[in-house]
Amino acid sequence: MSNINQNNIQQTFDVSSEFIEDLKKSLEAKNYSQINRILKDFHPSDIAEIISNLPTDERFQLVSSKVIELPPEIFVEFNDEVQREILNKLSSDYIAKIINGLESDNAIQIITSLEEDKKIEVFEKIPRENKKIIEEILKIYPEDSAAHLMQREYASVPQNWTVGQTIDYLRDTSDLPQEFLLIFIVNQENKLIGSVPSSRVLRSSREADMQSIMNEYKFFIYGSMDKEEVGNLFEQYNLVSAPVVDKNNHLIGMITADDVITVVKEETEEDALKLVGVQDEEITDSALKITQKRFVWLFINLLTAILASYCIGFFDGNIQRVVALAVLMPIVASMGGNAGTQTLTVTVRLLATQDLISQNMSKIITKEFIVGFFNGVLFALVSAVIVYLWFNDFKLSILIAVAMVINMTVAGISGILIPVFLDKIKIDPAIASSVFVTTVTDVAGFVSFLGLAGLVFGF
Repeated sequence: MSNINQNNIQQTFDVSSEFIEDLKKSLEAKNYSQINRILKDFHPSDIAEIISNLPTDERFQLVSSKVIELPPEIFVEFNDEVQREILNKLSSDYIAKIINGLESDNAIQIITSLEEDKKIEVFEKIPRENKKIIEEILKIYPEDSAAHLMQREYASVPQNWTVGQTIDYLRDTSDLPQEFLLIFIVNQENKLIGSVPSSRVLRSSREADMQSIMNEYKFFIYGSMDKEEVGNLFEQYNLVSAPVVDKNNHLIGMITADDVITVVKEETEEDALKLVGVQDEEITDSALKITQKRFVWLFINLLTAILASYCIGFFDGNIQRVVALAVLMPIVASMGGNAGTQTLTVTVRLLATQDLISQNMSKIITKEFIVGFFNGVLFALVSAVIVYLWFNDFKLSILIAVAMVINMTVAGISGILIPVFLDKIKIDPAIASSVFVTTVTDVAGFVSFLGLAGLVFGF
């Protein structure tokens, strides 16, 4: 068994404050050869992280220097805010140079980050062929579509070619992607009919027809398909790469798993943030900008809290007669809110992955109703015992138990019905569901608890 030197194993990169200070000193001294030596062995993603941790002035000084050697891929690795900030300060000549060094999918990402005036300037400086490809995608396909994820570089051969012809073509052609796992098979009209793994090509005889060893496609990824749906297809079918076609099934590009992983990660983070009313925030945003973004949903939450308090006002007489009601009613509302949030989170995820469909809708709604009821019964028993030991009041124990069952059942139902309804009317359930579910569980909790108090205590 061979021994591995642990010092030679690359660990996850972490930018230290000492590293940044040393880099700043090199920049201040204009020791660009030293900076090139420091950065040359880093991955583009790590270089982007290093630059992002620099103050704004030093950051721009580094990326705009003509003597510092930066791979064009680093500009794709920046977060959106830093990417926009840097690109719109750079000269159009430099941006054109960056775009010409990138594959088409990354080039499109750079172009879409530019302000309109800068975009026009850059378009004038890139080769006509690249310009035609980029303009076609930007004009025809939405920003969140598969076409914006795909790269236009791919390997495809006619269906009547042999394995030998294909191998010779792959060896002699220079405008293929740097890496590819699939070779796409097209007919005379450039319509996609199948694909062949490159490993299968290498293991087949040169005389074999490509069509005889290909896999036929049962579904297509269209250029207009939403990128979230693309991510679901890659996950469902364990895809590593996949072709992209236009509305007439003509092959127009290829999507690889690394692009989809980024999409899935972004969508998951976005949904998680939307559930609490946070969206489109970057770590580089100022405190004022973040405050502005969060204000709207916090204001809506204030209005719903006032609504819940207004409901309490109907029962202020009950609270005055039994002060313990004021002590206990937040428990009911809080448990309902937490239960509703659990169901809501699961439902939003099911909707995002398209696992919640009309065929299983009623079954899942019924299941969530039962789960809410069972949890309500369990926590009703626990709460009743605690309240009895606390206040030595049997009626109060019965009251909180019944209210707990009602509110947690309502929470389970609202946690699934509200996001499903919002999805049906084309409102993003991840954004709007949380505030409505919280309102429903608060109101249901307060009304059931305080309303039942009137019956239990004979008010």
